[in-house]
Amino acid sequence: MTDKNEAERIEKAKQGKSRKQRPFPACSFMEAMELAQSVLEYGSGQAVRRISVFDHIGKSPESGPSRQWVTNANKYGLIKGGYQAEHLELTPEGAKAVDDEISKREQAKARVKLAVDGIPIFKGLFDRFSGNKLPARAALVDAAKDLEIPEVFAEEAVDTFIVNIRDLGLLQTLSGAERIVSIDHLLDTLPTGHSVPPSSSGPQSHVHAGGHLVTLEQANFDSTCFYVTPIGEEGSEHRKHSDLFLGSIVEPALEQFGLLVVRADSIDKPGVITRQIIDYLLRARLVIVDLSYHNPNVFYELAIRHAARLPVVQIIRAADRIPFDVNQVRTIKIDTSDIFSLVPKIDTYRSEIANQVRRALDNPDSVDNPITTFYPNLKVQIDG
Repeated sequence: MTDKNEAERIEKAKQGKSRKQRPFPACSFMEAMELAQSVLEYGSGQAVRRISVFDHIGKSPESGPSRQWVTNANKYGLIKGGYQAEHLELTPEGAKAVDDEISKREQAKARVKLAVDGIPIFKGLFDRFSGNKLPARAALVDAAKDLEIPEVFAEEAVDTFIVNIRDLGLLQTLSGAERIVSIDHLLDTLPTGHSVPPSSSGPQSHVHAGGHLVTLEQANFDSTCFYVTPIGEEGSEHRKHSDLFLGSIVEPALEQFGLLVVRADSIDKPGVITRQIIDYLLRARLVIVDLSYHNPNVFYELAIRHAARLPVVQIIRAADRIPFDVNQVRTIKIDTSDIFSLVPKIDTYRSEIANQVRRALDNPDSVDNPITTFYPNLKVQIDG
């Protein structure tokens, strides 16, 4: 009886899906753009006969897949003309999207406008989650339903959305996790005309907060955790280590506390402790310090936080020795010797960090450090 009911449910779902109109294209943007590129190549930007362009690419213009292809390119706003039209023509934005002779930034703007902004469900999902880690698939599906996508199309909408933002460069791996970056963030990485992309070593006035760029003026220190860690150069072992700890362990552990984790990725002079760094050390609600690799700047910054007698949590690779002067402070050891040792314990490490964070936030005076031990009445005065 159960099998019969399930079969009936599936059949009803299929029938319901066939009756409802899909409120978004039935393929990814890049798939649809292949037709637009063929129109450009065949007609050099002019309107072309639909039958001729399909003959040029070796496909039947009347087949089901070909008709759907035209429909999808039309829904994305890449072309004018439906599957029964005599001619197909690129739209102005469609022409920009496939024109490799314009600047990468202008091309990206056109593609984002068509693939995301032009499709209400995709724009709704992007607006809701931009600037954050890619949420769980179930959360995206729920969000699609909240945006009034019929339930039978919700999962398909999410799949197409994820593929589109990935192909456009709006889904990037930053700080060890996949993040949906803002359009401005994407465009800042692309050249305008013949200019070169901005250098990561050039002067900057922001710090990196997961997938965000946060200025000091925008920072809300009461809801900030400053992550002190050996960052290293892009692609270095230290950077990979820091990205892994941040994206896979530290950030997930702090989600329940509503704290934004900020890491100083972009500063005026990489490797130098600036006023910006000190502001976060003295004003952030919490600091998590990674003692791995015995980086001298990390220990200097830890000392500043200790002197201020503000909440701090220490972590370290299990392979590193905790220096004697801070070894009396509880430090969470994380075994990174190999993937088989790390992965099964990730949830445990998150829980350990969360437990220490909770204790530090609930009762900051309960977390000892060498200064509080030997000079219990010493307190650094923080002005401003």
